[in-house]
Amino acid sequence: MLTLAIGDIHGGLKALKQVLKRAEVRTNDQLIFLGDYVDGWSESAQVIDYLMQLSKTTTCVFIKGNHDKWCEQWLADGSVNDVWYIHGGKETIESYDGFSKLEKESHLNFFEAMPLYHIDDENRLFVHAGFTSMHGVRKEIHQEAFYYDRTLWEMALTMDKRIQKASELFPNRLKHYKEIYIGHTPTTRYHKYQPMQAVNVWNIDTGAAFTGMLSVIDIDTKEVFQSDTLMHLYPTEMGRNK
Repeated sequence: MLTLAIGDIHGGLKALKQVLKRAEVRTNDQLIFLGDYVDGWSESAQVIDYLMQLSKTTTCVFIKGNHDKWCEQWLADGSVNDVWYIHGGKETIESYDGFSKLEKESHLNFFEAMPLYHIDDENRLFVHAGFTSMHGVRKEIHQEAFYYDRTLWEMALTMDKRIQKASELFPNRLKHYKEIYIGHTPTTRYHKYQPMQAVNVWNIDTGAAFTGMLSVIDIDTKEVFQSDTLMHLYPTEMGRNK
């Protein structure tokens, strides 16, 4: 059985299907999705449909991202967050054209059931963005951190790689987990198109919403599978390249 972590999808159903095929996913594999399934390319609602069907045959964990929270709010009461609308929400709303009330309710239930983080049997943490508590995610008092925090990744990036985990200089925030897998901050910001590692933190968001690809990583072997760039899979669209 493989355990695969999947980066931010942002409405790119073509990329999702392509990368899962390239990873040769089997029904006994475990898939851990790091959030942001919607907002960007034109098939957000279709991505959710696909994931709901996939979960019937394959063990899946769906972490909730900030874009998913915005979409959930819209499905629940019709409220449109202004920031969400200009950062992919418009395209997500359009992708729901033709969906029935019952179908939208099933999607709402899917979003509502998503956890904010996942810790596996080997003490590996999976979270969309990060966390701020030095005592770990279970002691986090700011739920928004799971959606938005970038300081965990920024801290890991700037650490002196010679500092070992056993050292008192190693940040307590990072000591709690064997490894931490995140999305949210595209590696393309650093001109990288592969998942990035900084100490025990792995960033799997390789910019699928923009000019990058959708990435999947085998968390045991660290083998990486990638889709084509999404702007080539959706050549008539802008995604979030605005």
